[in-house]
This record gives sequence, structure tokens and C-alpha cells, in this order.
Amino acid sequence: MAGLARSTYYDIKFRVPSDGEIRRLLLLDAITEIHRRSRGTYGRLRIRAALEIEQGLIVNTKLVGKLMRQLGLQGLPGPKKGTRNLVNVATHEDLVQRNFEATYANALWLTDITEHPTREGKVYCCVVLDLYSRKVVGWAIDRRCESSLVNDALTMASGSRRASVHQTNSRTVIHSDHGSQFTSWAFTENIRRLGLFGSMGTVGDCYDNAPMESFWGSMQIELLNRQRWMTIVELSSAMADYIENFYNPQRRHSSLNYLTPNEFEELHQTQTVLS
Repeated sequence: MAGLARSTYYDIKFRVPSDGEIRRLLLLDAITEIHRRSRGTYGRLRIRAALEIEQGLIVNTKLVGKLMRQLGLQGLPGPKKGTRNLVNVATHEDLVQRNFEATYANALWLTDITEHPTREGKVYCCVVLDLYSRKVVGWAIDRRCESSLVNDALTMASGSRRASVHQTNSRTVIHSDHGSQFTSWAFTENIRRLGLFGSMGTVGDCYDNAPMESFWGSMQIELLNRQRWMTIVELSSAMADYIENFYNPQRRHSSLNYLTPNEFEELHQTQTVLS
């Protein structure tokens, strides 16, 4: 008790924590765990949503931010907004016309390719995204950027959706840019064989496939730019893990009311269709 009055010592020793103090401690633990499970990517908005959805805790966003600062935690920033380029030349039919809305699964798929370097060389990843749930329904990774890359991703997407309940006579639209892989005979024939409608935006305009660009931006920030990659195998494995074990089952989306793609589809499973 050196330096403390006896009354102060006993007050500290036997004081019962208030309900507010207990709740704050519980929130600190919960926020730390959610941030860890998000692989250090969630900011205060997604953590607040996770607290409510997963644990039924209604917490003010400002309080979440304050507790995160106390813990020394922060989310990764979103992609920077670029300057809109209005100079476009349409060369193929665009069935989407920047109307990125889907009221049921498999109404509109978006696809694109990204690349990232390793010390051994580049790794290319093609993804097929279902706009309805923002779920990656098909993907392929390779060290070469050829038509087989996009065809493998499209074939995976088609196969993963065959178990869906057919509820409409509409056919799925698959929207891409004008890359040589997407204009190749092999990809065009694959679209025809699978009974899909092909669609392409205008040349050189990322806004004509904006949700797909948003996905790449998230992967860039939350995975690719966080370290230097040594080998092609290392990066390929990390990309596959990001898609299958984090993005689809765990990453919460503001556009889905902070549900994950898997949660959103489970919630609306009666609307899932195969076009």
C-alpha cells in the first residue's frame, strides 16, 4: 500500500466494475477478434456490422472507431477514386450499359483479369463475379495470360452454379472488356456452348465494369500490396485462399448490407437460379 491511503487501496481492491466498464472490455475483445479474422482489413463500419450481425451488439460507429484507436487497430483504405474518362468508343454490343443491378443470382456475371508480379515472374488471375451477391463463382490462376485462363474460370463458374434451382427462362449475361482473351474464338465458343449472352463495355473504360474493378481494388489492398511475393506458387496459393477462405465466406460488403456473399446467398437462396 506504499503511497496509497488505506481507503483508496480497499476501494480499488474491492470495487465492483460497472456494467459500462464490463461492456467496454467485452467490446475490446470482440473488436480485436473480428479485426483478426478479417486479416487486418476491416475498418470501423465493417466491424460495427459484424458486431451486430454475429453477436447482436448494437454499437455506435464512433465508439467502434474510438476503441479501435485505443487498441491500435485500423482497417485498410478503400481504392482511390480515379478521374472519369468520358472518351469511349463502343466496338461491340454492350448489354449492361453501366446498369449494374441484378435481382436474382446468375442474371449478370462480370469477368476480368488482373496480374501481379513475383520475383519469378507475373501471376495472372481471372475471376467471374455474380453481381447479385458479389460472390466469386469462378476463378483461374496461371503464369500465362491466354484464352485458356478465362475459359477455365468460366467453366468453373458454370459448374458451380448447376445445382441452383432454375426459376426463370432468362439467360445469364457475361460481361467483359475487349481483351484478346475475351474476344478469342475459344471464349466466344464457350459462351455459346454454355448458353450465355456475351456483353462487352466500351474500349478503355473501367467504369463499364466498375464492380469488377472494385473487386480487384479490394484484393490489391487487402492481399497483393501487403508484401513482396517471392514465388509464383506462393502468390497463386494466396490468391486462391483470399477468394475461397476470406472473400466469399468472411468479407462483409456495404452493398450487401454488410453481409458476406455466402450469407447473402443463403439468406436469399430461394431466389437462386441457373440461367
